[in-house]
Amino acid sequence: MIYSVFKNILLNNSSFNICSCVCVLMQMGASVSNLNEPKSTSGCPMQKKSSSGCPMKADDSLNPANMMPPENQQPAPDQPFPLSTERELSSIPKAGSNENWMYPSAQMFWNAMLRKGWRWKESDIQPDDMDSIIRIHNSNNEQAWREILRWEALHFKECDCPKLKSFKGDATKYTPRARIRRALGYELPFDRHDWIIDRCGKEVHYVIDYYDGGKVNPETGQFSLMDVRPAMDSWQNIFDRIIVAYMRFKYDTLGMQPPRVKCSVSQEMLK
Repeated sequence: MIYSVFKNILLNNSSFNICSCVCVLMQMGASVSNLNEPKSTSGCPMQKKSSSGCPMKADDSLNPANMMPPENQQPAPDQPFPLSTERELSSIPKAGSNENWMYPSAQMFWNAMLRKGWRWKESDIQPDDMDSIIRIHNSNNEQAWREILRWEALHFKECDCPKLKSFKGDATKYTPRARIRRALGYELPFDRHDWIIDRCGKEVHYVIDYYDGGKVNPETGQFSLMDVRPAMDSWQNIFDRIIVAYMRFKYDTLGMQPPRVKCSVSQEMLK
């Protein structure tokens, strides 16, 4: 039940856009692209919890200095049941600090959905459903960040710990790639995000298109397909996309085996 409720909220409610609600670092997604990019070997340690929010799409209630909304952990009027106010620490490093981004609580998520026009009375939703929504949301955000790290692995020597600086979402602003796919007969994405990554002092723009992935996977909570890639707004990003396209053609299409990397690992490191 919860998966269909969540999916209907995201795909069918034109007044509710997940990217502008409470600061969800990324919308859900299982990647269908970038499957052959090198995996990142960087390990950014998780930091202590902070009370920081997440960057959001601008509106009148946001602080223009940091693009953050006021945190609302109070129950909404006519709320049918209490919700958890606990927040989970993400594995996504926050630019400009030694902290990681914090995910919203169930109560914050509820308030954000109401703020964007959702009405709970129109959905058959239960207390456990909100906990499941948060679990789905968080696990998919982690997958999204891993996809970013796979691209950032190309620059591991330059920066071994990239961080998320900000993001914004605009479901009506289709990327050229999405428009080309549409011309070829494929569906348009239901949402689009733009991430700004701090690559050790250098801002890098990533574009993410979200497509309906059909039936929700009850085990992983994934329901959308995510196309992640650097925006073609710099020569470096264009070069990275050419390199990855070549690697995918060489190892995926042609079936060639990537070279084996010899390394010395002590038994202590494996424990």
